[in-house]
Amino acid sequence: MTDHYDARETRDPAEREAELFARLPDILRRAMAAPAYAEHLNGVDPAAITSRAALARLPVLRKSELPALHKAAPPFGGFVAGPPGSFARLFTSPGPIFEPEAAHDDAWRGARALFAAGFRPGDVVLNTFSYHLTPGGFIFDTSARALGCGVIPAGPGNTEQQFELIEAYRPIGYSGTPDFLKILLDAAAGAGRDVSSIKRALVSGAAFPKSLQEEIKARGIDAYQAFGTADLGMIAFETEARDGMVVNEDLILEIVRPGTGDPVATGDVGEIVVTSLDPHHPWIRLALGDLTAALPGVSSCGRTSMRIKGWMGRADQTTKVKGMFVRPEQIAEVSKRHPELGRLRLVVTRSGETDVMTLKAETAAASPALQSELAVTLRAVTKLGGNVELVGAGALPNDGKVISDERSA
Repeated sequence: MTDHYDARETRDPAEREAELFARLPDILRRAMAAPAYAEHLNGVDPAAITSRAALARLPVLRKSELPALHKAAPPFGGFVAGPPGSFARLFTSPGPIFEPEAAHDDAWRGARALFAAGFRPGDVVLNTFSYHLTPGGFIFDTSARALGCGVIPAGPGNTEQQFELIEAYRPIGYSGTPDFLKILLDAAAGAGRDVSSIKRALVSGAAFPKSLQEEIKARGIDAYQAFGTADLGMIAFETEARDGMVVNEDLILEIVRPGTGDPVATGDVGEIVVTSLDPHHPWIRLALGDLTAALPGVSSCGRTSMRIKGWMGRADQTTKVKGMFVRPEQIAEVSKRHPELGRLRLVVTRSGETDVMTLKAETAAASPALQSELAVTLRAVTKLGGNVELVGAGALPNDGKVISDERSA
């Protein structure tokens, strides 16, 4: 095939869904062989988890909790069944969070993303992600080699030495942050060095605003974005269709209301939750703290997996009001107690030297009684008093934000 990595990418969506959930019970059993997952999923019958609705009833595991869990039971918090020596490489990310790399080929599932960005077997790739302790460099390195590419393990920085490598090996591809790609191109232009062999790029790890996209394209490089994490590898990636990001194979991606594990309607912004069907290192409903929204239908490139808009901000909107933390989970609890409401947003402002909370709530049936009831619920859940403002259905932005801290710095 020339347009797609393999036939799995273009299969009927229902076929993919059936295959994922047919495999899920075994993955759950493997996950529950680890003591922390056995406790986290206590009482769960893996054989019964064969649909999205059933999966959505399982508790989420928040990535933000991993540093404390890993510290309490090093190195993996009890969520990995195998010993460290059963993995190929062992990494750390800020937190610290400790991440193992499975020993099988393309353990981070990145070859598809590189292929979708135009990389092909035999290409030489300049990989500028860091190889030092964190997994970023190896995620892209092993993915490129799984595709059949040669890799220059450059890492970030040392532009002068990178120019020598580029002029000698003539790489056609670049992987790294979009920021460093611009730095490299600017430095080459200033030094009169030839980096014109680079024609395509797969970028990640930083924002890639439209202005920078246009600048990179004007300089002769076709750049695509990928979304991944050190825990899961490549989660979603752009294709030539440029119509959102296609979710990778072997992953079940959910979008949930921040602070909960409850899936949102298609098109609504929510937090990304991922279940990975890697038998060597499964993740079950890992809540990443990142926001996105699902796109309807399938990509015009022919890939039929779920599509997302890409990274749309952070879901962890915890803020401190009058010395107490207010969390998205608490706003979700208010919503559960008043299911007749639409979206909720807690707006935090200052009046003089005092913090002020205002809960904005969508409703088609505003009344003083409802306003009063909501104020009571808000105080009961947050232990803080606040104002309530009832607004019309659809009045609040669809941006996944449930707490908006609008206090000036």
